[in-house]
Amino acid sequence: MTGIDELSAAATESDPGTGLRAVRALRRLVDQLEASQVARARDQGWSWQEIGDVLGVSRQAAHKKHRRA
Repeated sequence: MTGIDELSAAATESDPGTGLRAVRALRRLVDQLEASQVARARDQGWSWQEIGDVLGVSRQAAHKKHRRA
């Protein structure tokens, strides 16, 4: 399963195994997209507060999750 449409369809399958695998893949995709957008925001000078506000979390939570090692 790789396409977003395919994953969306699989996530609503009646078979829990198929559905849960699709949910896991979608979660991984969302995490990658979030990390990419946070990096872009930081490169453009956004503060952790601004990023946290958009993501609906505290600035501390945003920083903890996305700070660069």
